[in-house]
Amino acid sequence: MKIVHLYPDLLGTYGDRGNVICLAERARWRGIDVTVDAVERGDTLPNDADLIFMGGGQDRAQELIAPELLAMAPRIGEAAARGAIVFAVCGGYQLLGSRYDEVPGLGLLDLYTEAGDDRILGNASIDTAVAGTIVGFENHGGRTYLGPGAKPLGRITAGRGNNGTDGTEGAIQGNIIGTYLHGPVLPRNPAFADALLALAIREELRPIDDVLEMAAHERGLELARKRRH
Repeated sequence: MKIVHLYPDLLGTYGDRGNVICLAERARWRGIDVTVDAVERGDTLPNDADLIFMGGGQDRAQELIAPELLAMAPRIGEAAARGAIVFAVCGGYQLLGSRYDEVPGLGLLDLYTEAGDDRILGNASIDTAVAGTIVGFENHGGRTYLGPGAKPLGRITAGRGNNGTDGTEGAIQGNIIGTYLHGPVLPRNPAFADALLALAIREELRPIDDVLEMAAHERGLELARKRRH
């Protein structure tokens, strides 16, 4: 399995590198050979990625990397079309849409983002079809609105989600998945991590011991319930 991590130096503000570590280790614990390739500025996208990850970054970092990502967009779209999973968090999620205010996006998710008047901040939880309840920490100023081509990753049970008004969080469109949830989100939600792995390698995964991961998940759920909306 090959995981490609896009621009970890710029899109890694909130520790979202932990999602890549989580995916790689959960695969290795099952005996799956894993390589992780970092794509930095000036690099080309490998043509054999099974999963492509983009993390979150500050607005300035997103503006800096947006032109290079735009040039890479067709290859990312082609990778998704041939079966690779594209997973993005926060700033990476926003960049997959058509725009963030006046900054053009990759157009791979049918959504757009506008700057908000305040930050959406705090522990959150959502109900999803892909992995049951997912918990995480939302921290973003943007307001993201989905078009008809994208479906929400989940519905909010605590927190404010994509825009604070329509009850949605994240997006799914084909093999492309985005969320605002940090944490990092995957170590705290082993079912979600395994769902992405299974999609990437196109195989069922054998169960592993998730006692510690589920303890973190339950703590996140407890904190989210204290916040509510």
